[in-house]
Amino acid sequence: QVQLVESGGGLVQPGGSLRLSCLASGSIVSMRSMAWYRQAPGKQRELAAIITSGGYTNYADSVKGRFTISRDNAKNTLYLQMNNLKPEDTAVYYCNLQETFLTTWGQGTQVTVSS
Repeated sequence: QVQLVESGGGLVQPGGSLRLSCLASGSIVSMRSMAWYRQAPGKQRELAAIITSGGYTNYADSVKGRFTISRDNAKNTLYLQMNNLKPEDTAVYYCNLQETFLTTWGQGTQVTVSS
């Protein structure tokens, strides 16, 4: 079974940047997509960015032009480059793997944008 471990979160000032990583361990049999979701306090979890097995990417309107999702297959790692961060980006960020019959979540990493 695949395990996902996120890293790279932290405290950053508005306008700053962070890069999140998600390392997948185990055998991925039939990946359909990988994604980053986020959940702010008191709010529902929402999709921030997604990349399909074919390399197609899509973003929430709130992060378009600021966030970039990418994947390094050789390293089994998913990334989220976040630039020009805003206080409203503060949330726990979760890595997600969607296979044909299985969905896997990481434990989350906290991102706090504050001066």
